[in-house]
Amino acid sequence: MFDFIRKHTKVTMALLFLLIVPSFILVGMNSSGRSGNNSGVVAVVDGKDITQPEWDQAHQSEVQRIRGSMPSIDVKLLDTPQARYATLERLVRDRVVAAAAHVTDDYLARELQKIPEIAALKTPDGKLDMERYRQLLASQGMTPEIFEANVKASLPSRQVLGGVGASGFSTAAAADLSLNAYFEKREIQLARFEAADLAAKLVPTEADLEQFYKANEKFFQAPEQANIEYLVLDIETVKKSVTVNEADLKTYYEQNIQRLSGTEERRASHILIAAPKTASAADREKAKAKAEELLAQVKKAPDSFADVARKNSQDTGSAPAGGDLDFFARGSMVKPFEDAAFAMKKGEISNVVESEFGYHIIKLTDVKSPKRPAFEEMKPQLEADLRKQEAQKKFAEIADVFTNGVYEQPDSLKPVADKLKLEIKSASNVGRVPRAGVAGVLANPKFLGALFSPDAIEKKRNTEAIETAPSQLVSGRITQYTPARTQAFAEVKEVVRQRWVAQRSAEEARKEGESKLAAWKAAPASAASLAAPVVVSREQTQKLPSSVIDAALRADSAALPAFVGVDLGAQGYAVVKVNKVVPRDAPAEAAAKQERNQYTQWWTAAENLAYYNGLKERFKTKILVAKPAVAKAGAEEVVAR
Repeated sequence: MFDFIRKHTKVTMALLFLLIVPSFILVGMNSSGRSGNNSGVVAVVDGKDITQPEWDQAHQSEVQRIRGSMPSIDVKLLDTPQARYATLERLVRDRVVAAAAHVTDDYLARELQKIPEIAALKTPDGKLDMERYRQLLASQGMTPEIFEANVKASLPSRQVLGGVGASGFSTAAAADLSLNAYFEKREIQLARFEAADLAAKLVPTEADLEQFYKANEKFFQAPEQANIEYLVLDIETVKKSVTVNEADLKTYYEQNIQRLSGTEERRASHILIAAPKTASAADREKAKAKAEELLAQVKKAPDSFADVARKNSQDTGSAPAGGDLDFFARGSMVKPFEDAAFAMKKGEISNVVESEFGYHIIKLTDVKSPKRPAFEEMKPQLEADLRKQEAQKKFAEIADVFTNGVYEQPDSLKPVADKLKLEIKSASNVGRVPRAGVAGVLANPKFLGALFSPDAIEKKRNTEAIETAPSQLVSGRITQYTPARTQAFAEVKEVVRQRWVAQRSAEEARKEGESKLAAWKAAPASAASLAAPVVVSREQTQKLPSSVIDAALRADSAALPAFVGVDLGAQGYAVVKVNKVVPRDAPAEAAAKQERNQYTQWWTAAENLAYYNGLKERFKTKILVAKPAVAKAGAEEVVAR
């Protein structure tokens, strides 16, 4: 249902993981990830500011979204400076696109009518059947306002960037030239210098560890934490205070027995003489006269209805079955037909009924009435329904008491808890970013943001009542706060040792590798310890690291054989000898066509990016926060880990 919205959602999630998650994983984690600009402007688009709180809120929302899709992901990966900057870049992108877009109500209406399910709801005069439109959306759990807001939010990107994407193309010659270079093969030989092989030989002294600790204190930070207490007011809590008496249950039973019993279904046959609303008045009169003639015929001989329908009905779907439409419930047929069918008794034949399709003669052939359940049988469900309804009515009143209470008595949650009979809950070691596996209100970014606001930290006051879900309010307060601190050497000594060994072993592997590289470049014949030759390409990596493949393919093909060194960071070092270029096998025609299509997509994406960069200049876009540096492979990366 509604592929347009689904496609938009899938595209958004795909961009999320392409642009954020890889940047989380491939870069180092070597700073706190917080901007020093705590309340000021972090970016400007078209003269409008993006503030630090907006950035923080956007990032918290993205963290929650990613954790919802990838529950096992390490939360630390989502709070690096690079991850936060990626959120800011995307926030800027949304503002740039919105500034360039011009989504009018007419444009929205045209886009809505491109959705097949909605286009099918047009009446013959071209207008939208609003009643059926509302029913369709209700079946999906949406109102027209919510649905249209969702569609409208998705339109700027389609309007602004969609044209570029739709017009992208490349010639076969250009695609083949690039693809042949991209998928080129090379024969290489490899020597690995593994950091792990050297780690066992390294034994640090106490002085080594202390020196390393002092030089890298920023990597031994304990995040700020708080012990908190909090109250939750929700429908389930209110339900417990609701009592339902027997008399109310019986009244509710009598008032709702038809709904509780289920839906009545009716079976009918019909004869249709087609006359769409667009037909001329003369044609419609002619069709009506034909229907009146057939009505007189079946009224005289009711048992001939099926035979008359087979010979005369212009509903090609039901005519072969004698006009039989099988069982249907209310809401399944157009309104004039439905009203007539549900007003008839079994065996009756209607007068001529006019609808948007023409003129119908209806015969009601059966009625399937639902069984009326006994009161005692329905009592548990009735009690649950009534309790829920009363709780929903009562919630608004209690919510006001809750909201006012936590504000008017800000130094304690106890008065509100006592008044409303709520349980004061507690939690320890709560942080601004929830730990992996935490769910519910303690993972809600709005609540955590309020808890760690300056006023809540310094004065240990109640937060305001925060809506964390529909019909759910939460207020909390910090009982003990521990600011971020550098952990003592004794606390992290084993971690310090592990990192010292990791850094030194990576350094030693790199030194050994670089020494061999220099020797082999000077005397290629001495490179006897290299592994047997293998052929590699971007398609056939031979399970080698991507950095090794990239280095092999970047080597100057005019100066082969060539030796190149590759820093593998924590894993060590590699020396690659590139022997020769191996021509690429010509792909089958179907594969070549698929590759050219892929290349066109790449080319289009590049054009899209160029167009977006042009829009950034047009709207004088500025990001006022320095972009975090990508951690270099090697010792610094090892320490960051």
